[in-house]
Amino acid sequence: MIADSHCHINADDFMIDREDVVARARSAGVKYIVDVCDDIAKTDEIIAFCRQHENIYTTVGVHPELAEKYPDFSSMDLIERSQSPYVIGIGECGLDYYYNRETKDQQIKILLQHIDAAQKTGLPLIIHNRDSDEDMMEILGTAYRQHKFTGELHCFSSSEKLCSFALELGFYISASGIITFKKSQELRDIFSRVPLDRLLVETDSPFLAPEPYRGRRNEPAYVVQTAQKLAEIKHISTEKLTQTVTENFFRLFAKVNQNG
Repeated sequence: MIADSHCHINADDFMIDREDVVARARSAGVKYIVDVCDDIAKTDEIIAFCRQHENIYTTVGVHPELAEKYPDFSSMDLIERSQSPYVIGIGECGLDYYYNRETKDQQIKILLQHIDAAQKTGLPLIIHNRDSDEDMMEILGTAYRQHKFTGELHCFSSSEKLCSFALELGFYISASGIITFKKSQELRDIFSRVPLDRLLVETDSPFLAPEPYRGRRNEPAYVVQTAQKLAEIKHISTEKLTQTVTENFFRLFAKVNQNG
């Protein structure tokens, strides 16, 4: 048993065979799936999907690439929707300066609203970070000193400095298929030093399929390949790694336990 802690099976990429994707995940031993919301306007649609499937949950958030879509965004928008038993986290949210540096100010404004929601609800914050390490550390650190909260750096591929900083806050670090790529040795080295009790695995599907599926559409079943590579990096058995990251999943997303 394992959890795909972050995927987007609500995406149009799965429109034709979404149920088959879920079935393949179950066959691969993926019992829990977090179908992450990256646009708050889709919340009701994703909750409806979760309601029809055992052990599929979602979150509520706005991806930084959509920052300009929500000029008057408020944490109350998140808090209200988080009352659903199927919503177990706040996000995906964060900063992305790779394509969207011109919307930096609005991205920061919306990230602060997500942090406020996480602080008020106690739900974990799911952070997307790309080319924005320094701002991310400043924002998270300042907010954490004011009122503690929990969270994770999803699909981590940033610097060891940011990783260490997040671990100091008590955050979790999530590995995606990127760790299987041939040119990702530096990232593998970082993951080799992350404590076992702070690790998660994810697909971020339909993106970033791991080897040997790289270049294809990713899907939750493939989280198994990422777990196998992470076990190799940590020099432990796949069974031990799978057990540990699943325990971490339940610890971070405590609302899953409340739902039975």
